[in-house]
Amino acid sequence: MNLANKLFKGDRVIWVIFMVLCLISIIEVFSATSTLAYRDGNYWRPIIRHSGFLLGGFLLILLIHNVPCRFFSILITLLPVSIVLLAYTLLFGKEINESNRWMNLFGISFQPSEIAKLSCIVYAAFLLSRRKKFTDAQIFKYILLGVVVICALIFSENFSTSIILFLVCFLMMFIGKVSLKRLGGLSLVLLVMTILFFYLLHTLPENIVNEYKILAKVRHRTEKMFIETPPLDAKTYKVDDYNRQETYAKIAIANGGLGKLPGHGQQRDTLPQAYSDFIYAIIIEEMGVIVGLFVLFLYIVLMIRVGVIANKCDKLFPKFLVLGCGLLIGIQALANMGVVVGMFPVTGQPLPLVSRGGTSTLITCVYFGFILSVSRFGAGMGDEEEEEEEEEEEENVIKLETETNV
Repeated sequence: MNLANKLFKGDRVIWVIFMVLCLISIIEVFSATSTLAYRDGNYWRPIIRHSGFLLGGFLLILLIHNVPCRFFSILITLLPVSIVLLAYTLLFGKEINESNRWMNLFGISFQPSEIAKLSCIVYAAFLLSRRKKFTDAQIFKYILLGVVVICALIFSENFSTSIILFLVCFLMMFIGKVSLKRLGGLSLVLLVMTILFFYLLHTLPENIVNEYKILAKVRHRTEKMFIETPPLDAKTYKVDDYNRQETYAKIAIANGGLGKLPGHGQQRDTLPQAYSDFIYAIIIEEMGVIVGLFVLFLYIVLMIRVGVIANKCDKLFPKFLVLGCGLLIGIQALANMGVVVGMFPVTGQPLPLVSRGGTSTLITCVYFGFILSVSRFGAGMGDEEEEEEEEEEEENVIKLETETNV
């Protein structure tokens, strides 16, 4: 028990959420990667790869949560690096699943957008914590400039990621008490631009829209979600390349009930990206609706706990940093689950820490490391037992000295 207390410092609730999500991830990725295993000829290779990333992420957390959170502000230097990497990826990136989101560096493939998200959170938290050095107008202008540049570079290949990142930074400014007049004006401008964007998207000739992959995807998915109505006669419903994911995800959820047990799901072999973007459907099918709701509950508790940690922080930078990390994980999780159950159009967002991934898994673990570091050094949570032991040792030393003097 003493070893666990020394190893797992910081908020215990966050540690429990992390461990449970990792356990669910290993079980369901092992089941959902059956198609990859069949193609590869080695059933163990996909899960070994995924477990390796989770283990690497766990080691990252152990390292990061022992670093005082005040040192994380140095990561604002990642912002210009992210801009360069994103620009390079747009021009020379590796295309996977019809998107140039990946780049190779020394033989290692990764998504620069994940690093960009991390840099934006740190950048926004840093500026919001410098109220004495910058005016409200300067903070708003600088955050908006940096975030817009990053989101614009991400937008062309990953529409949903840019939207989620901008939303998180907007919420950070709102919580950081940036002038409501400025935020209201920005909201109005964004609303007008959004209406104009979707109006042009659905009125332009199809041949023009199809020249840009991201516009074609957004147009088709929004039409499927909000414009087209499904046929009343089930016999006329046809599964094609455009509705395959949504269709099989709904079948998996409908067959869920109390669960078929891991490894017994039928849709894991037919649902595209069953181990990644749509793993939540496989969780419901194999583990049941109750476990599916439990996973949702874990992310909600995570966001609530992040709010508690932020409320206990005396300094502004760790407060906004932990809020940004928690909001990003929580909103991305809600977006993923909303897509799977049919509430939102398909976005391509993985379920944080649960979906099979490389860069996304490691960066999500970095967020957890930040949260735990802030809970420990910024909010003073999780080290109570260690402090009690130190106090007992001091009392014993004083007692021993007193007896010696006597």
